[in-house]
Amino acid sequence: MSHEKISVTFEQDHDRLDALFTTFQQQKRKDMAKAKEAFVEFKFGLQRHIVWEEDVLFPKWEENSGMAEGGPTQVMRTEHRIIGECLEGIHQKVQANNPDSDLEEQRLVDVLKSHNMKEERILYPSIDQVITDQERAELYQAMKDIPEERYRTCCGSGLA
Repeated sequence: MSHEKISVTFEQDHDRLDALFTTFQQQKRKDMAKAKEAFVEFKFGLQRHIVWEEDVLFPKWEENSGMAEGGPTQVMRTEHRIIGECLEGIHQKVQANNPDSDLEEQRLVDVLKSHNMKEERILYPSIDQVITDQERAELYQAMKDIPEERYRTCCGSGLA
Protein backbone atom coordinates (compact mmCIF):
# COMPACT_ATOMS: atom_id res chain seq x y z
CA MET A 1 0.00 0.00 0.00
CA SER A 2 1.53 3.26 -1.06
CA HIS A 3 1.09 6.69 0.44
CA GLU A 4 -0.69 8.21 -2.52
CA LYS A 5 -3.96 10.03 -2.13
CA ILE A 6 -6.74 8.17 -0.35
CA SER A 7 -8.99 8.71 -3.37
CA VAL A 8 -6.50 6.97 -5.69
CA THR A 9 -5.95 3.98 -3.41
CA PHE A 10 -9.61 3.40 -2.66
CA GLU A 11 -10.79 3.89 -6.25
CA GLN A 12 -8.19 1.33 -7.36
CA ASP A 13 -9.51 -1.05 -4.72
CA HIS A 14 -13.07 -0.51 -6.01
CA ASP A 15 -11.84 -1.41 -9.52
CA ARG A 16 -10.03 -4.52 -8.25
CA LEU A 17 -13.13 -5.66 -6.37
CA ASP A 18 -15.37 -5.00 -9.39
CA ALA A 19 -13.11 -7.20 -11.53
CA LEU A 20 -13.27 -10.05 -9.00
CA PHE A 21 -17.06 -9.83 -8.86
CA THR A 22 -17.27 -9.85 -12.65
CA THR A 23 -15.10 -12.99 -12.72
CA PHE A 24 -17.46 -14.62 -10.22
CA GLN A 25 -20.48 -13.72 -12.33
CA GLN A 26 -18.88 -14.96 -15.54
CA GLN A 27 -17.73 -18.26 -14.03
CA LYS A 28 -20.57 -19.29 -11.72
CA ARG A 29 -22.41 -21.32 -14.37
CA LYS A 30 -19.23 -22.59 -16.08
CA ASP A 31 -16.75 -23.38 -13.32
CA MET A 32 -18.15 -23.09 -9.79
CA ALA A 33 -14.74 -23.74 -8.19
CA LYS A 34 -13.23 -20.78 -10.06
CA ALA A 35 -16.33 -18.69 -9.32
CA LYS A 36 -16.16 -19.55 -5.64
CA GLU A 37 -12.48 -18.60 -5.50
CA ALA A 38 -13.22 -15.21 -7.09
CA PHE A 39 -16.19 -14.64 -4.78
CA VAL A 40 -14.24 -15.44 -1.62
CA GLU A 41 -11.47 -13.04 -2.65
CA PHE A 42 -14.11 -10.44 -3.51
CA LYS A 43 -15.98 -10.92 -0.23
CA PHE A 44 -12.90 -10.75 1.94
CA GLY A 45 -11.59 -7.78 -0.05
CA LEU A 46 -14.84 -5.86 0.22
CA GLN A 47 -15.08 -6.60 3.93
CA ARG A 48 -11.48 -5.37 4.38
CA HIS A 49 -12.33 -2.22 2.40
CA ILE A 50 -15.30 -1.56 4.68
CA VAL A 51 -13.24 -2.18 7.84
CA TRP A 52 -10.57 0.24 6.55
CA GLU A 53 -13.23 2.88 6.01
CA GLU A 54 -15.17 2.40 9.24
CA ASP A 55 -12.21 1.83 11.58
CA VAL A 56 -9.69 4.24 10.06
CA LEU A 57 -10.88 6.66 7.38
CA PHE A 58 -14.29 7.69 8.63
CA PRO A 59 -13.22 8.49 12.22
CA LYS A 60 -10.33 10.65 10.95
CA TRP A 61 -12.59 12.45 8.46
CA GLU A 62 -15.22 13.03 11.15
CA GLU A 63 -12.56 14.36 13.53
CA ASN A 64 -10.98 16.67 10.98
CA SER A 65 -14.18 17.88 9.31
CA GLY A 66 -16.29 18.13 12.46
CA MET A 67 -19.10 16.22 10.71
CA ALA A 68 -19.94 13.07 12.58
CA GLU A 69 -23.63 12.90 13.41
CA GLY A 70 -25.86 12.89 10.36
CA GLY A 71 -23.00 13.41 7.95
CA PRO A 72 -22.00 11.42 4.87
CA THR A 73 -20.15 8.77 6.86
CA GLN A 74 -23.36 7.86 8.66
CA VAL A 75 -25.00 7.25 5.27
CA MET A 76 -21.99 5.17 4.16
CA ARG A 77 -22.17 3.03 7.32
CA THR A 78 -25.86 2.36 6.74
CA GLU A 79 -25.11 1.33 3.17
CA HIS A 80 -22.28 -0.90 4.41
CA ARG A 81 -24.86 -2.87 6.44
CA ILE A 82 -26.97 -3.35 3.29
CA ILE A 83 -23.87 -4.41 1.34
CA GLY A 84 -23.09 -6.95 4.07
CA GLU A 85 -26.60 -8.39 3.83
CA CYS A 86 -26.26 -8.70 0.06
CA LEU A 87 -22.86 -10.38 0.40
CA GLU A 88 -24.27 -12.94 2.81
CA GLY A 89 -27.19 -13.69 0.49
CA ILE A 90 -24.79 -14.44 -2.36
CA HIS A 91 -22.45 -16.29 -0.02
CA GLN A 92 -25.21 -18.69 1.01
CA LYS A 93 -25.84 -19.56 -2.64
CA VAL A 94 -22.11 -19.96 -3.32
CA GLN A 95 -21.76 -22.26 -0.30
CA ALA A 96 -24.58 -24.41 -1.67
CA ASN A 97 -22.97 -24.42 -5.16
CA ASN A 98 -26.13 -22.72 -6.40
CA PRO A 99 -25.45 -20.34 -9.31
CA ASP A 100 -28.93 -18.80 -9.11
CA SER A 101 -27.86 -15.66 -7.25
CA ASP A 102 -28.78 -13.16 -9.98
CA LEU A 103 -31.32 -11.26 -7.85
CA GLU A 104 -28.93 -10.98 -4.90
CA GLU A 105 -26.14 -9.89 -7.23
CA GLN A 106 -28.30 -7.22 -8.86
CA ARG A 107 -29.24 -5.80 -5.46
CA LEU A 108 -25.55 -5.68 -4.50
CA VAL A 109 -24.54 -4.06 -7.80
CA ASP A 110 -27.30 -1.46 -7.45
CA VAL A 111 -26.18 -0.52 -3.93
CA LEU A 112 -22.46 -0.56 -4.78
CA LYS A 113 -22.87 1.57 -7.91
CA SER A 114 -24.46 4.44 -6.00
CA HIS A 115 -22.32 3.91 -2.90
CA ASN A 116 -19.00 3.88 -4.76
CA MET A 117 -19.95 6.94 -6.79
CA LYS A 118 -20.67 8.93 -3.60
CA GLU A 119 -17.38 7.82 -2.09
CA GLU A 120 -15.33 8.50 -5.21
CA ARG A 121 -16.89 11.85 -6.11
CA ILE A 122 -17.46 13.30 -2.66
CA LEU A 123 -16.06 11.50 0.36
CA TYR A 124 -12.58 10.40 -0.76
CA PRO A 125 -11.67 13.78 -2.29
CA SER A 126 -12.93 15.43 0.90
CA ILE A 127 -10.77 13.12 3.03
CA ASP A 128 -7.76 14.04 0.89
CA GLN A 129 -8.50 17.72 1.52
CA VAL A 130 -8.84 17.52 5.31
CA ILE A 131 -5.82 15.33 6.15
CA THR A 132 -2.15 16.18 6.23
CA ASP A 133 0.60 14.08 4.63
CA GLN A 134 1.53 12.86 8.12
CA GLU A 135 -2.06 11.85 8.84
CA ARG A 136 -2.24 10.05 5.48
CA ALA A 137 0.85 8.02 6.39
CA GLU A 138 -0.69 7.23 9.79
CA LEU A 139 -3.96 6.14 8.14
CA TYR A 140 -2.13 3.77 5.80
CA GLN A 141 -0.19 2.32 8.72
CA ALA A 142 -3.38 1.89 10.74
CA MET A 143 -4.97 0.04 7.80
CA LYS A 144 -1.95 -2.29 7.58
CA ASP A 145 -2.17 -2.95 11.32
CA ILE A 146 -5.76 -4.22 11.23
CA PRO A 147 -5.70 -7.98 11.87
CA GLU A 148 -7.03 -10.18 9.05
CA GLU A 149 -9.59 -11.83 11.32
CA ARG A 150 -11.47 -8.50 11.35
CA TYR A 151 -12.49 -9.02 7.71
CA ARG A 152 -11.64 -12.58 6.66
CA THR A 153 -14.91 -14.02 7.87
CA CYS A 154 -17.81 -15.79 6.29
CA CYS A 155 -20.99 -16.25 8.28
CA GLY A 156 -19.16 -15.33 11.46
CA SER A 157 -16.26 -17.75 10.93
CA GLY A 158 -12.99 -17.69 9.04
CA LEU A 159 -14.26 -20.30 6.59
CA ALA A 160 -15.29 -19.73 3.01
